[in-house]
Amino acid sequence: MTLATSPSQMLRLQEIPKLNYAATPDRFDHTWEAPLSMLLGLGRAAGADFIEFFLERNNYISCMAEEDAITSISPRLVTGAGVRVFKGKGDCYVSTNDVTFNGLKAALEKGLSIMGLLLPSAMTHVPEVALELMRDYGSVRGKEHWLTNCSSMQVMGDVLLAANDSLRKQGSHVQSRRTAYFRDWQEVLVAASDGTFARDIRLTQSVGCNLLCADGDHRASISQRLGNTSDPSFLTAWDYEQTTGSISESAGKMLYADYVESGSYPVIMANHFGGVIFHEACGHLLETTQIERETTPFINQKGEKIAHESLTAWDEGRSSEAFGTIDMDDEGMPAQRTLLIENGVLKNFLSDRAGEMRTGHPRTGSGRRSNYTYAAASRMRNTYIASGEYSLDDLFASVDKGIYCKKMGGGSVGATGQFNFAVEEAYLIENGKLTRPLKGATLIGEAVDIMQKISMCSDDLSLAPGFCGSVSGSIYVTVGQPHLKVDSITVGGR
Repeated sequence: MTLATSPSQMLRLQEIPKLNYAATPDRFDHTWEAPLSMLLGLGRAAGADFIEFFLERNNYISCMAEEDAITSISPRLVTGAGVRVFKGKGDCYVSTNDVTFNGLKAALEKGLSIMGLLLPSAMTHVPEVALELMRDYGSVRGKEHWLTNCSSMQVMGDVLLAANDSLRKQGSHVQSRRTAYFRDWQEVLVAASDGTFARDIRLTQSVGCNLLCADGDHRASISQRLGNTSDPSFLTAWDYEQTTGSISESAGKMLYADYVESGSYPVIMANHFGGVIFHEACGHLLETTQIERETTPFINQKGEKIAHESLTAWDEGRSSEAFGTIDMDDEGMPAQRTLLIENGVLKNFLSDRAGEMRTGHPRTGSGRRSNYTYAAASRMRNTYIASGEYSLDDLFASVDKGIYCKKMGGGSVGATGQFNFAVEEAYLIENGKLTRPLKGATLIGEAVDIMQKISMCSDDLSLAPGFCGSVSGSIYVTVGQPHLKVDSITVGGR
């Protein structure tokens, strides 16, 4: 870093344009400390209570194979930054793709003006904000070579075409085959007026297959997706034969399945992606963004029983290679484990900086955003219901007539937890045994109600990758649960 004026001096505002900052343009390293310290000091001198800069470099590529051809390759390179300005309990966010000192200064000035704040007079002294010694998770965790070690475009195409060919060979009455992969590399830097100064590198990858089978009026569509953080060799290590075999087997069973009869049933929900219902119908209601809007039924129930005593649930960012794993959140706070529900009792909410300020619930390392164009908000990471004390046999033995939901599909959730979810693969349970496949099932209910009816959790917790859209964009998350029994739920069908 070179400066025209010594950084130890307290500069006057009129001298700032003369500064010559030489921050490294293609890497977020310690050379960014001096310009960001000065900009944060400038914001404080203008009267802001708190200022935060978020800088991002992003290298993304996706690839799709349909039938026996690569039909799409979509690369994206992005660099940008955002600044958030707080005054009292109000705030604003301004983003820019100009990450020079002057570009960041212009974004800061825009944010200050939105909050009714103006730069002081030219003769005002501007003290820099002292930042901590950079917490560099990218270097400390050995992430610097992740991007260069990822699969090439040639390898991407070869693997996806091989998976599609495997679907052709293993499937029956195949109508269409599709396999898609993406790799998302991100370098981020956070600097804030409380001294936060932290850098991280993220690598998120996912691959998924979809198989559509048809025979006359009979149709079955089954999909499966895998995800990973931190392993550059994820795609080449993927056992696509196992994935395509599982999909083909499920599609074959569902092709001639009977339609489910509507009614109220006891339901056993599978582990893995079955956790999407808890994520959607309950997890969002435990984010402080919902408390701020007063749209969660749990707003004043911390310390109270909100679920069956068999249910314990966590949200955390530390599980190895899980889709929502992060070393720090997008406000620079280190990842941690947050106990949401313990034996049915609500223990904590998920909170970001604004959530802590406006609701009083302490930050949980949950400030997340899709990219630099969004301000961070309280969001989930790896969210799951914990393993219970029962075996899978115990769950099935407890059901005389019900439905086993093996694979969940898409759905929708209302603002206060009303939900409906399609089931891709389901089976009738009779006298504790699976008897025949069913299709057309939709689970319908409300979070407040279903949480009290999850009476048994098995001992086979499994996690699955997912994508979550909310006020700060689409982010990568993990959903999960063991197999669990819902004593009664409305099932839509025919």
